[in-house]
Amino acid sequence: MIPGLEQYKEKWNVTSDRAIKPGLQAIKDALALMGNPEQRLAVVHLAGTNGKGSTLTFIEQILRQHGLRVGKFMSPCILDVHDQIQIDGSPITALQMDTVFQHLYASNISSKLTDFELLTCTAFLHFANQDVDIVLLEAGMGGREDSTNVVEPLVSIIPSIALEHTNFLGTTLTSIAHHKAGIIKASKPVIIGALPEEAEQVIRVEASQQQASVLKLGQDFKVYAAEQGDVYENDAKQIVIQALQRQLLGQHQAQNMALAITAFFEVAPILNVTPALNKVQAGVQNATVPGRFEQVSQNLYFDGAHNPASIRMLVETVKQQFPGKRIEFVLGILADKDVEEVLRILEEVGDAFYFMDIDNERAMKADRILQMSRAQEKKILVNEQSFLREKISQQTVRIVTGSLYLLSDIRLKLKQGRNF
Repeated sequence: MIPGLEQYKEKWNVTSDRAIKPGLQAIKDALALMGNPEQRLAVVHLAGTNGKGSTLTFIEQILRQHGLRVGKFMSPCILDVHDQIQIDGSPITALQMDTVFQHLYASNISSKLTDFELLTCTAFLHFANQDVDIVLLEAGMGGREDSTNVVEPLVSIIPSIALEHTNFLGTTLTSIAHHKAGIIKASKPVIIGALPEEAEQVIRVEASQQQASVLKLGQDFKVYAAEQGDVYENDAKQIVIQALQRQLLGQHQAQNMALAITAFFEVAPILNVTPALNKVQAGVQNATVPGRFEQVSQNLYFDGAHNPASIRMLVETVKQQFPGKRIEFVLGILADKDVEEVLRILEEVGDAFYFMDIDNERAMKADRILQMSRAQEKKILVNEQSFLREKISQQTVRIVTGSLYLLSDIRLKLKQGRNF
């Protein structure tokens, strides 16, 4: 369920299906009825298991520093449906949603789409209406058959590939890579992070078939830490940027930053933008992402890690940032994730675990997670209000993680004044 979408569907009598239905024909037909707004957009398309949101945010901030009007479409939501569709960091307003839904109703697309396809159409039409300079588009699931994959991007980015959504994407890295590779388009470059060998091979085969160049982290460009901050180097373009200082912590975020900088230098000439190194530095420094090792209050953090690969990155960041501290995890997670592996990784550093139910039909029940946990100190969290508001000891770090849906649920309760 996408929080807040139903009110617009009901108001404008536009129906859609909550089910996940991979495939592009339905959305192509709907967009044709709408006048194909996606064809009026310059797009950077991102797909991958982890790192999409952070990479997107680095690019957004760099582009905005250069004076561009930037649209972005992300999933899942931070709070509700509005923040999935943003321009220059501002969520779509209720009035703008009404304007778009009036067009959707008039286009006679009701009952033809899933909820996510409908939201994708909403984003395309809003960005076209607002005449943005560029759109940063995050695939919802997979890539090849994801509803976002109806665009012809200037550049595609695949930050990482790991096992995920195996019931839809397959149970091997090669099958999942096949889906991610679907966003590669003819003669358009694809920028990739450090991928498993078998996944990278799939990407390169697809790129060769599409006659698309591959720009690889660590080969065509690189990033490394120095005393004054990170250093980015791109030998082919003879670019060196020093003193890159990030608010997003962890080595994986340095890699996401490098992907973003590379993408910027690919699209800048197409957009008639003259790159300025100081504006790249400022963009990097301004990049923050809700739910990516986000400090909510003293010693309380939100992190939307939700699969073994991202949970491993979270644990490595905890080890780097909080040696010797007591680590407490508040965990809620979807049942289609590798929950056993997630727990084993978190248990490497976790001293206490508190499990929560998520208001989502795909979620695993807290009591089931409790049974799977091997932690010595563990319980189901019932009174979230007092627990998450209480003062935390200086020697303790509390981290809410496991699902972006959990973080969204907590934020919504905070906004509505319920339970918190």
